Amino acid sequence: MSEPAIIVLSSGAVPLASRLKETTGGEVHGLTGRVSDADVTFENTGEHLRHLFQSGRTIIAIMASGALVRLLAPVLSDKRDEPPVVVVSEDGASIVPLLGGHHGANQIARFLAEELGAHAAVTTAGDVRFGIALDEPPVGWTLANPQDAKRVMANLLSGESVQIVDEVGCADWLAKAGFSVDENSKNNLISSVKTQEPESDSLLYHPRVLAIGVGCERGTEPAELIELVDNVLKQNGLAPQAIGFIASLDLKADEEAVHACARHFGLQPMFFDASRLEAESGRLANPSEIVFAEVGCHGVAEGAALATAGPKGKLIVEKQKSKRATVAVAQATEPLSEVEGARVRGHLSVVGIGPGKEAWRSPEVSRLISASSDLVGYSLYLDLLEALTEGKTRHDFDLGREEDRVRHAMELAGTGKNVSLVCSGDAGIYAMATLVFELLDNGGLTDAAQRISIEVSPGISALQAAAAKAGAPLGHDFCTISLSDLLTPWEAIQMRVNAAAQGDFVIAFYNPVSKRRRTQLAYAKDVLLQHRPAD
Repeated sequence: MSEPAIIVLSSGAVPLASRLKETTGGEVHGLTGRVSDADVTFENTGEHLRHLFQSGRTIIAIMASGALVRLLAPVLSDKRDEPPVVVVSEDGASIVPLLGGHHGANQIARFLAEELGAHAAVTTAGDVRFGIALDEPPVGWTLANPQDAKRVMANLLSGESVQIVDEVGCADWLAKAGFSVDENSKNNLISSVKTQEPESDSLLYHPRVLAIGVGCERGTEPAELIELVDNVLKQNGLAPQAIGFIASLDLKADEEAVHACARHFGLQPMFFDASRLEAESGRLANPSEIVFAEVGCHGVAEGAALATAGPKGKLIVEKQKSKRATVAVAQATEPLSEVEGARVRGHLSVVGIGPGKEAWRSPEVSRLISASSDLVGYSLYLDLLEALTEGKTRHDFDLGREEDRVRHAMELAGTGKNVSLVCSGDAGIYAMATLVFELLDNGGLTDAAQRISIEVSPGISALQAAAAKAGAPLGHDFCTISLSDLLTPWEAIQMRVNAAAQGDFVIAFYNPVSKRRRTQLAYAKDVLLQHRPAD
């Protein structure tokens, strides 16, 4: 399920929306002029809803179901591609999975009903009769031939029996449904990690029990690793839909080939430290002293596969090699969800929240902050985010500790967290973005902090805000100069002021005065008067 967009059209529904946000981790979208303190605002309800729907966003709307149907009608087509759309009555008593029932809407409705003490109006036939939907298997399972689900469900609803073929041994959810079971039935429900062509009255389910361990040399081309994994799967008849995780050594956390391979299969890679992989050395089929001497464990691909599959998992494909990459496959006993001892690659978003007004903060910045688990910044900047900080860990810093602030954010991301480093204005203009990359260049960070992914999002700078209020003084060439000599020698600042004055630039001066710094702005004025009229 994507992060739900909770649609609110009136102030009276705000308390319920806040409760839904707390329950689901979603984002409140409010109608401009009627709803305040929303995470996202919109002016045209129909256009906004259709945009969310077409982008695949889960929608939880506090409004009339009929109105929502009419607003979404122009973009309704193939039900197999529609995201979950759930309607909640304003009193919170009724919850209707309106669209995408078999893509999560029924589950969301039941979950919300339990949380709110409400009624979930689930009407899909399979759910009502058997308690499950054959075209919507549980989390950790994939239906290989969804186009046949309607026919098979119709057979079962008409009273026909079914045969359950559980090759993996973990399809309890099928066995517990209220089907009439007969081993001679033409209707087959198959659980397998193998690729196969099911009969027309059979459904093939792949549990995500395969753990793919990979290793590669530094700078390996992504295509080489992807081709190696694809070939290993094909040679062993293994279905890509049965992959739960792709894992490797944490030294590979910034290796593009590993991330590209995971994206190829629609997954996020997981990483283990060397000591965790070395704990699997007794189960390796091909332990290597050379690998141990280089990275501290006797096997990366096999070790990562086994560590992911867990203590009851088994190695089903030993290490296979290409010129610069390795892969191994292990199989777990249950669909893989959380992996003990593993972490994802940490992510740092360096965001500029603008000059203070919420309306001048970009939607991308709001999205990145909303997706973060931790926020690092000057206390005032974090306070300005208001509702966006709810449910997140704040790391407040005073002014004057800029390097400490950046270093803390990067080390925090190094532990696998999704961190936002919050700046005012634009993150690059007299803010923290440059310091992030300087620390990467200069060293002094832990290895994990140097392997994080970094995203910088632009913001409206104070110079743009001031210019907009004044008219359009920045309509052509301009420059910015900070008059603070804390980090820049005063001689260098003087040179820049003189050059900009001679070049006839419009200049935006930052940090013009302070308690200690009283003469710099006057100096700049005197220089400018030497090169342009007083008016």
